[in-house]
Amino acid sequence: MSRVTGHATAKAAGFRMPAEWETHARCWMQWPHRDDFIWPDLGRTQAAYANVAKAIRRFEPVTLVVCEPALADAQALCGSGIDYFLAPLDDSWARDSGPTFLKSGAELAASVFQFNAWGGKYESCRHDAALGHRIAETLGIRTFSADLYLEGGAIAVDGEGTILTSEQCILNANRNPGLTKPEAERLLCEALGGEQVLWVPGDPEDGETDGHIDALACFAKPGVVLCAVGPQALPERRRCLGENWRALAAATDAKGRSLELVPIEEAHDAQATSDIYCRSYVNFYIANGGIVFPSFGTDTDRAAQETVRNLFPNRVLAPVDVSDIAPGGGGVHCITQQQPA
Repeated sequence: MSRVTGHATAKAAGFRMPAEWETHARCWMQWPHRDDFIWPDLGRTQAAYANVAKAIRRFEPVTLVVCEPALADAQALCGSGIDYFLAPLDDSWARDSGPTFLKSGAELAASVFQFNAWGGKYESCRHDAALGHRIAETLGIRTFSADLYLEGGAIAVDGEGTILTSEQCILNANRNPGLTKPEAERLLCEALGGEQVLWVPGDPEDGETDGHIDALACFAKPGVVLCAVGPQALPERRRCLGENWRALAAATDAKGRSLELVPIEEAHDAQATSDIYCRSYVNFYIANGGIVFPSFGTDTDRAAQETVRNLFPNRVLAPVDVSDIAPGGGGVHCITQQQPA
């Protein structure tokens, strides 16, 4: 049985969210199963999810949350090297509806944010809204219910007290109406054990996640941020993403450091197959000893891979085609959630 806190916050109890590059016990994913939902071709999307799961399994254990009617299909595509966790599901974005894991010394806990399906964009979300607590209860870990509506893709941390997020998502009236920036900062720090919040404006073209940070920027190590930029060939897109760059260039982290920013262009030459297609190369997963990296089969892949290899020289780069995940509005990072060791 998980132990739900009374009035203590995660920070007051001594917990923090580790950086993604810290050692993992496993990765959690959720299996796509609804053919009445957002996927143009569910079978192809399931095969792509399976490829991501198998790529991560090269580096660390993977637990796939799957609803019982879809278990046989998941096992057939993913194989016996994956662990399976039966639970009712609405959707398949583990980053957003799964628990956000925390640590205090050797003790594991979780912050569970309020979930309303990306600002009420989808009606059915009760199973996914309950998933964070369900997983925490199964693991027998302490849980902290955070008083914020947000998804895990909206936050990134450096493990040293700095939280990165976007105004467009956290301060959106479809999630937290009337919330002020200082109040949001307090709640984020309490939930994640942070000391300072860095804000970017977001992405006005993203009407699906409302500017999730994991498509815009991520920490590569403390003080170093990989930041999505628009291509020279699309000046308006470059101007839009440039606002995030300028916000980070003017910021200092929880340790007082100015940030080193590393640019990475989006996959602008990828052929979009939906109105919410995600072209981000920032949306990758840092595994134990590896980087599971989005590939689009386009000319931009090579430069993006080289940028990330240079940032993570001691990790194996494992590209995975996301052409059948991107139509849902996300990528590799969106469908994964790390559990710290």
